[in-house]
Amino acid sequence: MPNSIAAAAAETRASAPAITDAHWRTLSYFNIYRLISALVFWALAWRFAGVVDLGVEGPGLYMAVCAAYAAASVLFAIGILWRKPQFQWQITAHVLVDIICILGLMHTSGGVESGLGLMLLVSLAAAGLISRGRYAFLYAALATIAVLGEDVWRFMRLGDQHNFLQAALMSVGYFAVAALAFLLARYAQDSERLAAQRGVDLANLSQVNQLVIRDMKDGVLVVDSDYRVRTYNERTEALLGPMPLGASMPRLQEYSPELAGWLSSWRRDPTTAVTDMRSPVTAAPIRLRYVPIENAPKAGTLVFLEDIGEEQAEARQIKLAALGRLTANIAHEIRNPLSAISHAAELLGEEGERTEIEQRMLRIIRDNAVRLDRMVQEVLQLNRRDRAQAEVIDPVSYLNTFVDDFCHVEKVERDVFSLEIDSELPWFFDRNHLHQVLWNLTRNAYRHGQKQRGSVRFCLTQAPMHDYRQLDIIDDGPGVDPEQRHQLFEPFFTTANQGTGLGLYIARELCEANSAFLDYVDVAPGGQFRILLRGPA
Repeated sequence: MPNSIAAAAAETRASAPAITDAHWRTLSYFNIYRLISALVFWALAWRFAGVVDLGVEGPGLYMAVCAAYAAASVLFAIGILWRKPQFQWQITAHVLVDIICILGLMHTSGGVESGLGLMLLVSLAAAGLISRGRYAFLYAALATIAVLGEDVWRFMRLGDQHNFLQAALMSVGYFAVAALAFLLARYAQDSERLAAQRGVDLANLSQVNQLVIRDMKDGVLVVDSDYRVRTYNERTEALLGPMPLGASMPRLQEYSPELAGWLSSWRRDPTTAVTDMRSPVTAAPIRLRYVPIENAPKAGTLVFLEDIGEEQAEARQIKLAALGRLTANIAHEIRNPLSAISHAAELLGEEGERTEIEQRMLRIIRDNAVRLDRMVQEVLQLNRRDRAQAEVIDPVSYLNTFVDDFCHVEKVERDVFSLEIDSELPWFFDRNHLHQVLWNLTRNAYRHGQKQRGSVRFCLTQAPMHDYRQLDIIDDGPGVDPEQRHQLFEPFFTTANQGTGLGLYIARELCEANSAFLDYVDVAPGGQFRILLRGPA
């Protein structure tokens, strides 16, 4: 035990801790305790004189020591406030004053038998802990010398007949408290060093996490239980827009109301862990994935924002490559035989009188030949998406001209269509591609609408995304069956008897070839398709 204490003392001296505000604050608390003790000793002797044995051998000297003890505490408070002299000098002075004053109180109250020597245990323990174990045994030795000296003086000058066992035991207690304070101080220092090291490791880990999150391809948000954004990366702002200025922890409802709604729905029903939305900045599709923090969705949530536009583009490239090969085969294998079938049907129709059954059979051949030819033409048009030649288009004149042409070709009354234009900002689109897209959407809207005045509406507004315009084609029909909505833009999916199932698929492909986006908007009643068109740079 002594060897370990000596080694620990040497180690403590070699790595003396830096004096911080916490040291001075603790020393001030110790001084307040000293002042209160002096006042309590004075009050006990003054109020309960003759009842307690305090100052019985020298009341005047006892009161003077109490006053000096309190005055020293006031002077120490000034030194602590100014922080002069140095910390170690001050704490040594504090302990010396404790030893002298408590020894004086003990001397005037009957010596060791008064029990006041136990007060030094508190002073030694506090001094050892505050100074982190430095000079703890020196203070214990000084207290021991003082107590034993007072006992020897009392024996020699006053002739008290008693043994020194009580004083010796008290001295042993002083050293025991000093040793315990020293070991506790050493443990506290080790804990501080470990905490500091853990703090450094945690800071490094936090920095690494920040670097990883910052360089992630996906956006990352941490949202607490009050829907406040705790942290995020740069990719998040690229997908959802910049955070509000001046807000350290903005509310998610203010930053992205749509995302806040999806997150609220997920917190009510965590079984749906993945949802999709569209970026308000780039209009690209975003997949939202939620990860609860500490397995408690309401405590905090980690939200991943995955830009699936590139993934979908890669899938489209693979699909287009396959369709390109299919196009070549169709062009060579179907078109020539189809022309021969159509020509043969025309020749048969020109030969003499035909029965009603024969005429019906010839009509079936012609209709199906026309349908197959239209399908071939639409499939061949898939190759045109990569040859987009975008130009600046004035939306007002273009839409009026388009509606007039559509009504003339399709033999439709003009008042069936209405234009609602709130934004006249120009578009940047390939004119031929745009004509094909709108023709397909308008024909579908007219076919499914009620064909009355204003049954089909073209609504043009400014999109919330930067540099995008929003065009909605809305009809007053029954809308799309919810079970079929996820198949709308799949190739060869159709609900019409004579349809090819390629119209909407080609329309979306042509939109994306022009950096635009086509999607179905789920509203009731009626059907609504929305195109987000890019403006000129």
